[in-house]
Amino acid sequence: MRVLITGAGGFIGSHLVEDQLSQGNHVTAVDLNTKQLETLAFDDRLKIIQIDFVDPEFVKKELKGHEICFHLASAHLETGVGDDYFWKVNVADTLEFVRFCHEAGIERFIHCSTVGVYGDIQNPPADEESECHPNVPYELSKLAGENAVREYAVNERYALVVLRPAWVYGPRCSRTEKLFRMIKKGRFFFVGDGSTLRHPIYISDMVKGFELASKFSGTPGEIFIIAGAKPTTLQELANKIADALNVQNPKIRLPKSLVWVGVTVLELFAGLTGIKVPFTRRSLKFYTGNTAFSIAKAQAMLDFQPQVGLDAGIKRTLNWLVEENRI
Repeated sequence: MRVLITGAGGFIGSHLVEDQLSQGNHVTAVDLNTKQLETLAFDDRLKIIQIDFVDPEFVKKELKGHEICFHLASAHLETGVGDDYFWKVNVADTLEFVRFCHEAGIERFIHCSTVGVYGDIQNPPADEESECHPNVPYELSKLAGENAVREYAVNERYALVVLRPAWVYGPRCSRTEKLFRMIKKGRFFFVGDGSTLRHPIYISDMVKGFELASKFSGTPGEIFIIAGAKPTTLQELANKIADALNVQNPKIRLPKSLVWVGVTVLELFAGLTGIKVPFTRRSLKFYTGNTAFSIAKAQAMLDFQPQVGLDAGIKRTLNWLVEENRI
């Protein structure tokens, strides 16, 4: 098969490229930054294109002939940009790209969204029918993008699936690496008491979710949450990583109200100066967002079954960090 992957140079995208190649598929990998794909460039079944996914020349010359598109490209962790940037990339450009792919004859489209669309979850676990209350530009734009592409899929009977990944971790993830380093150096802190829930999924299980979604033949525009077997508290997650690193468990706790004000000020500073800041309201949600999800729908309709537990995932990630001299 010929597979198109946007956002292919990112953490999840690069693993998806590897997986699709391992299945014998021909892959066109598209991203503005393709450095993570350099080690795969020798494979003659891989075509790497460093370009914007809605660039007219790319759309005109490259889309035809692909059977499946995995669309992972998005405005995500950018700082120092206006809200309109998120809406342009995650809504307007994404909807236009879906149309381009459909018109080019691409048979299936898997759109990567995020569980961030739920915002703050009051009564976890959430499922696909739970109400969404996004409250930062990334979350708001991703929900609007979902709605736009799903409406197109329903109206045009286009085989499009929306995936909402939970917290994906593993080798080559810069945020996972940062978390391990902070814990190793004793710089990790909790915002509140550490009892907030995180729902991890190891990267190989996430990639499997994409593969299963590409085979789904049900109603166009269907949504699936893809997450690990169970959630964990942030305290438990940090302790497991600390134990694997053989360092002291994190104990620093900061009040949420104080940290939120500080992060808001940092974002304003970034907007005025263009300087990248270490924390944003979006990144702070890792510490404060109470996130836990049901994967019953994906289990029933996609036959999705996560295989890698948290202990094993942490061990695999640490082994990679050590082998690559990154920690």
